[in-house]
Amino acid sequence: MSEKALQGQVALVTGAAKRIGRSIALTLAGAGARVVVNYATSEADARATVEEIKKQGGEAVALAADVSRPAEVTRLVAAAEKQLGPVDILVNNAGIFAAYEWEKITEADWDRFMNTNLKAQFFCAQAVAPGMKRRGRGAIVNLASLGGMKVWPAFIPYCVSKAGVIHLTRLLAKALGPEIRVNAVAPGTIQFEGEKPDENYIRRAPLKKTGTGDDIAQTVLFLCAGSEFITGQVLVVDGGYSLA
Repeated sequence: MSEKALQGQVALVTGAAKRIGRSIALTLAGAGARVVVNYATSEADARATVEEIKKQGGEAVALAADVSRPAEVTRLVAAAEKQLGPVDILVNNAGIFAAYEWEKITEADWDRFMNTNLKAQFFCAQAVAPGMKRRGRGAIVNLASLGGMKVWPAFIPYCVSKAGVIHLTRLLAKALGPEIRVNAVAPGTIQFEGEKPDENYIRRAPLKKTGTGDDIAQTVLFLCAGSEFITGQVLVVDGGYSLA
């Protein structure tokens, strides 16, 4: 993969203000992409991410949108294309994560997870796909999770939403080919500086460590620029934890 493998392309990364999304935005910018840093409420963090990209010589804008709302997705894509150009890459990263006692899960809780983690990914893809089709190329990467494959009773809404992401990825890959490649990344536990190490995860994973934002970002970059012959796949990035 060349150093500037995404030169001239525009990447829209949802939920890119912090954590994994920020890592992805910085990595795609480093590969030459002009990056739309989407955020819902974390404006200061989003602008800080944009400034970091600019400091490194890249081009980026911060755009607010609640991607669980299709009308806001439409406005987001229109604003992205007006400011940076047609979207070549979509990274559906925005998501929420929380534990619940299953007996206490409410309808509002359920809907919040499905809307943010699953519905948003579909409508973001629907918004960018026509343009990608017309131009004859495009890459969509969805953030799934190990939770979409494993049985974690304390995280039922989250796990169900991420299992949906995995199947959505396969469906979109078939629906949007051959012009658009659609894949997913399923992270295991990803930890950032200052967080307490997850000793149980570290003990059980064959690589004896948790992941970093860069581990996920580099995988996303590979799916965007590393191969033109991969679609409908879910790459598990978990240090081997799923083997435990």
